[in-house]
Amino acid sequence: MSTIDEKCVPEGNYKFAGKPSVTEQLKQPFDPKVVHWRVGATNAKSLGCKPWEATKGIALAYIDARDVMKRLDDVCGDNWQVEYPFKGCCRIGIKIDDEWIWRSNGAGETDVEGEKGIYSDAFKRAAVLWGVGRFLYYLPNSWVDLNNGKINNPPALPKWAIPKVE
Repeated sequence: MSTIDEKCVPEGNYKFAGKPSVTEQLKQPFDPKVVHWRVGATNAKSLGCKPWEATKGIALAYIDARDVMKRLDDVCGDNWQVEYPFKGCCRIGIKIDDEWIWRSNGAGETDVEGEKGIYSDAFKRAAVLWGVGRFLYYLPNSWVDLNNGKINNPPALPKWAIPKVE
């Protein structure tokens, strides 16, 4: 299991003297109940078996697009919008101090969700540019036990990746 140097952890779990900025609010970690896990690399090749017969895999955390939308709604209210200028590209605009600021990113087709996955993944990637869910990229890689290609017990989130309750 790899570990992460605490000096490299993003500035999550903020405590603010005044009202936090929009971007500071967007960067906050999500409730662990909405963090989902999928299998990344496995030991299938080293065992010489099929992927679903692997016994160990790296647990990769992700959030759903609906949770990203909720975060944008909670933080920005009606002051955010989304555009898809072409297939696979998403632009998220947030109105800050009477000015629309845009950030965009893209994604390719997925094996799981096909065309819908393109738009969902592009949306989530564009949101990461605003800080939404970015903390997930800083989680350490954790090898976990698999059963029929599925994660038995997902890893616990580190303390810095759990929202503080005031």
